Amino acid sequence: MMIDLLKKGLALGLGFAIVSKEQIEKTVDELVKKGEVSVSDSKDLVNDLVQKGEEQQKEINAKMQEQIQKLLVELKIPTHADMERLEKRIADLENQVGNIHTHTPGND
Repeated sequence: MMIDLLKKGLALGLGFAIVSKEQIEKTVDELVKKGEVSVSDSKDLVNDLVQKGEEQQKEINAKMQEQIQKLLVELKIPTHADMERLEKRIADLENQVGNIHTHTPGND
């Protein structure tokens, strides 16, 4: 959910627009009607624009992931792996305390 908000914010802030294949096809069809693009070239143009859009989206996603990771490190926010490590450590310590308590004379 937060990632979606970041994507939308980044897309708006940088002027990127995520365009669907249908929107691209509609625009290219208009160019064909105006005679600016031939019918034979229109399919290649649609495919090229869709491919470039997908590549740009992948680049944006990679950059966003990188920036998010940097931000998490800067803010010292623990990762999921950090939390799992801490939970395991706590469980191990609880077991050790339980064992000490069980084996202490007079605690029978």
